Amino acid sequence: MYRSPGSRVTVCEPPAMSEAVTEPHRAGGFLESACAASLDGIVDTANESSGEESAGEREEEIGAHDGAASSTKTTEVPAGRTSNTQTVSTQRPNSLQVQAAGEPGLWTSQGDAEVKLRMGDSGLAAETPLTVNQMFTSAVERFGDHTALSWKEGEQQKSLNYKEYYQTCRTAAKSFLKLGLQRYHGVGILGFNSSEWFISDIAAILAGGFAVGIYTTNSPEACQYVVENCKANIIVVENQKQLQKILQVEDKLPHLKAIIQYKDALKEKRPNLYTWAEFMELGRDEPDAPLDAIVSSQKPNQCCTLIYTSGTTGQPKGVMLSHDNITWTALSTCRHVRLTDATVSQEVVVSYLPLSHIAAQMVDIWVTMRVGGTTYFAQPDALKGSLVNTLKEVRPTAFMGVPRVWEKMQEKMKSVGAKSSTVRRKIAVWAKDVGLQTNLTKMNQSGAAGRTPLSYKLAKKIVFKKVRKALGLDRCTKCYTGAAPITKDTLEFFLSLDIPLFELYGMSESTGPHTISIPEAFKITSCGKEIPGCKTKLHNPDEEGNGEICFWGRHVFMGYLNMAEKTEEALNAEGWLHSGDLGKHDENGFLFITGRIKELIITAGGENIPPVPIEDAVKEAVPLISNAMLIGDKKKFLSMLLTIKCQVNADSGEPEDELTPEAVELCKRLGSNATRVSEVTGGRDRLVHAAIQEGINRVNEKACSNAQRIQKWITLDRDFSLPGGELGPTMKLKRPVVVKMYKEQIENFYKELATPTTPDNPLSPK
Repeated sequence: MYRSPGSRVTVCEPPAMSEAVTEPHRAGGFLESACAASLDGIVDTANESSGEESAGEREEEIGAHDGAASSTKTTEVPAGRTSNTQTVSTQRPNSLQVQAAGEPGLWTSQGDAEVKLRMGDSGLAAETPLTVNQMFTSAVERFGDHTALSWKEGEQQKSLNYKEYYQTCRTAAKSFLKLGLQRYHGVGILGFNSSEWFISDIAAILAGGFAVGIYTTNSPEACQYVVENCKANIIVVENQKQLQKILQVEDKLPHLKAIIQYKDALKEKRPNLYTWAEFMELGRDEPDAPLDAIVSSQKPNQCCTLIYTSGTTGQPKGVMLSHDNITWTALSTCRHVRLTDATVSQEVVVSYLPLSHIAAQMVDIWVTMRVGGTTYFAQPDALKGSLVNTLKEVRPTAFMGVPRVWEKMQEKMKSVGAKSSTVRRKIAVWAKDVGLQTNLTKMNQSGAAGRTPLSYKLAKKIVFKKVRKALGLDRCTKCYTGAAPITKDTLEFFLSLDIPLFELYGMSESTGPHTISIPEAFKITSCGKEIPGCKTKLHNPDEEGNGEICFWGRHVFMGYLNMAEKTEEALNAEGWLHSGDLGKHDENGFLFITGRIKELIITAGGENIPPVPIEDAVKEAVPLISNAMLIGDKKKFLSMLLTIKCQVNADSGEPEDELTPEAVELCKRLGSNATRVSEVTGGRDRLVHAAIQEGINRVNEKACSNAQRIQKWITLDRDFSLPGGELGPTMKLKRPVVVKMYKEQIENFYKELATPTTPDNPLSPK
């Protein structure tokens, strides 16, 4: 299904991963500075006002590791899979077996069923399973008076401590029951991150339903599919905009009993439509007994949450997560990244990534609850410019950003730096060189203590501390990136500023994390090692060690709701989760993602080519490029679609014609006066065209074979975007969509040139 027999994965990279980063990254004449810069608007639009969507099918999300003895890796071929080293098939002769009546198996596709937990004999894998209610009540006992949630209403700061938080969730759960929420039915939540979102999520679980985040960028029809698939009785919406989506399809939702709007006044009164205040009042005086009976009947191996994949290759799938999936994964992650209990020092996070995505739920709700941390809610326009203001106000101790967030910060700092004085630019270049060299040395020593150079101490004092303060990260000891691939250029940029970005890897189906880099176990471009209690296998590795990454642990999901066949495709007979991602381990056990099976390009000549390394190389060689997509599946040669860095509309998220300041500056360096995308694309600017070709030539020179050389390329008139449909909720490229949208341009790459009929060539082509 994924790869043709006899095929081989080829990845152009040095055999020793640590050697790949010994050359310090330089700006290539692009002098940069981040000192004393106002960084408002660092991150512009990535979604609309009420948030983003979710992870997408089998998307990388987050991960973790601790060094516990129970975390292991191996390259064995899991049972139940074909042993052909070149083929990964979803047709399994030894597929998951249906268990005997009364005996739960490792998987299910039924929402009301139980599963066998993947318990270990010792260590974290043997920890006693907990329900969400048990984890929450434990947090209340330990951290009751500590602030749990905090948000702004106008200029006023509001908050709930853990006691208030829990009681509010119980009241909301009683309100859900009064509105008719049935056991194992969904509560859909459609809106930007808020205390009401968290409360609705947990209340749905306490009341025996399923918490179901819905992507805020969904169309009414997409909302309808999710709501009907989980048989939602209740939908919680943020505002009129989201309410209208549900009202448009209301008559097609037979299970729906009530809608609650948690922000803004209702524009019209309708039956079974409630404000948040009205909703909370419903359960305020309800007796505790019915809710207590439901809570006490819940088991850790039962489903409590549904995470819907983005459906880029078909209808979205409802990933069923059990109580134990959530409570155990939160515990393992906390242990691995060494978060501090609030009784010692309170952790602080900012909630702004879409909560329909497992990464945001795990970090913002569950991991923070485990240690009694505080979650601050960003403004709805966080990804349109206000995030940095929130970061500077809150000063989080841990911060999670998808690659696009870090890239926008990088672009903004480069833009500001280009306008700095010559002296400041020289100081910044010196400091970054010192920062990168020092951190790479520390990395290659695996965090071992060594003598800190005096130059590093000086650079930290006059540059690095100021950069962190300007970003609001001066208290942040843990900066993470995940949910999509990030370029080595961006990783090195932040490392040079003494801000190591720790990569996370996992998926919705692993309740988020599987591996996480940590300060003591960090290698640039690696996503670290397993969180404690989890295992990794590389299925069918080739001679270079690249195989499909498979997961085992208590973080592995229960199954896809009402999709038995899809569940069997994801899990083998032993219950190992097959990620669809290609990866390999280095000699020290660090995991490196090398591609995605479904994205693998198989040329007409039969050579397998992972596109991401080539795309990243082009973006690094040509800083003017915003997005690059390699074409060549079943084709005679490789070609590429390119987009130019441009401004983004702050309200709609649509790409505009104006070039970014960085792009304008780059054009000036080339001798071009271009300030608009339309002046550059389609070969209109010969200087820019030549520069792009030169960059691609440099990439081609490093190609492992002729088949991996880019033969043709085109710059498109418009950048890829979320509203345009080319990018997913985590700003990840939706390749099938792009291929359809730019079918004509792609076909032009491969059109055979007709041989003209001339007196010298009287034969017309056949």
